[in-house]
Amino acid sequence: MKRDEEIFNLIEKEHQRQLKGMELIASENFVSDEVMQAMGSCMTNKYAEGYPGHRYYGGCEIVDQSEELARTRLKQLFDAEWVNVQPHSGAQANAAVFLTVLNPGDKFMGLNLDQGGHLSHGSAVNTSGIIYHPIAYNLDPKTGRVNYDEMEEIALREKPKMIIGGGSAYSREWDYERMRAIADKVGAIFMVDMAHPAGLIAAGLLKNPLKYAHIVTSTTHKTLRGPRGGVILMNKDFENPWGKKTKKGITKMMSQLLDSAVFPGIQGGPLEHVIAAKAVAFGEALQPEFKEYAKQVKKNAAVLADELMKRGYKIVSDGTDNHSMLVDLRTKFPELDGKVAETALVSADITVNKNMVPYDTRSAFKTSGIRLGTPAMTTRGAKEDLMIKVAELIDEVLTNVTDEKIITKVRVEVNNIMKNYPIFAF
Repeated sequence: MKRDEEIFNLIEKEHQRQLKGMELIASENFVSDEVMQAMGSCMTNKYAEGYPGHRYYGGCEIVDQSEELARTRLKQLFDAEWVNVQPHSGAQANAAVFLTVLNPGDKFMGLNLDQGGHLSHGSAVNTSGIIYHPIAYNLDPKTGRVNYDEMEEIALREKPKMIIGGGSAYSREWDYERMRAIADKVGAIFMVDMAHPAGLIAAGLLKNPLKYAHIVTSTTHKTLRGPRGGVILMNKDFENPWGKKTKKGITKMMSQLLDSAVFPGIQGGPLEHVIAAKAVAFGEALQPEFKEYAKQVKKNAAVLADELMKRGYKIVSDGTDNHSMLVDLRTKFPELDGKVAETALVSADITVNKNMVPYDTRSAFKTSGIRLGTPAMTTRGAKEDLMIKVAELIDEVLTNVTDEKIITKVRVEVNNIMKNYPIFAF
């Protein structure tokens, strides 16, 4: 068969882009060769609707073992009682939880989308906002942190059936214990989407939400450094928030409902090649080296945030507890929007994404901020000294967003620096 030169030329161009640039998108990372090999393996050929031991197709004996290995490792990683490794993405995992615990039109609470919440936590253009009734809680405008007192007031008034913790652009630790107490007061399910900090949680550097939440979802990329995909987890039996009695135990009952929500509720056949790659990534995250990697991710994020603040940039909440930070550009450059900033930085081979900031005065298409993260750069071996240089280069570009000579100079410098940082070094 003739090689498809068009697509493989594009793949090589993308490879070169990744090699030459500084990857600062908080939700991106670089997987190991073994994760990539598993993802591109013959496991992709196998159809396996159903679950291990209960498939709708023959010939699943080996993929059953692979999926069970992924489950076992994920349970060990987060001290979970039950897991589902089949969701194709974090949004799919969230959709399965919604389908399990809510009816169309039911109220639920999530972090306001323009203040760091996620698309699948109530956006009007997402199924979470189309099918269900989202109620937002907010950040304190003074501190940039979740306002738990306001959250409790809203919950007591609105009586949501579910409260969601987690977001896509929130740099601080969550008070899971307080949120569980609020959920218990109103008889709500407490769900945590730990997609962004999952790797730091696995390494024991941030609190494990499984100790407090009824249900936890996550992606398997980002700080967990696996293939793109999703998972759902639960801890040991918990008190049924609906007051129903069941001989099975609530975890067993809920796990069966969640399994059914994933398949056949929202998905067909699982991606067994991706599940094999998830198993590899979970195995890597169980190694001592991963904890050292996660520690460095946090160190790098703290230094990058501090260096940007020294240069006059506003970091929402004045710092970070995890891998990410949200930069409000208005303090230093009132006229500069996030879209222009992103374009200029990408032209310099510094990849970021525009992002709305709390109480933004611009639309989601322009924004007043950019989001930065350190997982991918840390995977390439970056330490604190490089973060200082990164802050300097970002500032140089944003101070000269229309100066092509400056942007070209920075791009050359970025490319030269990254020659010393292989794609998977940590």
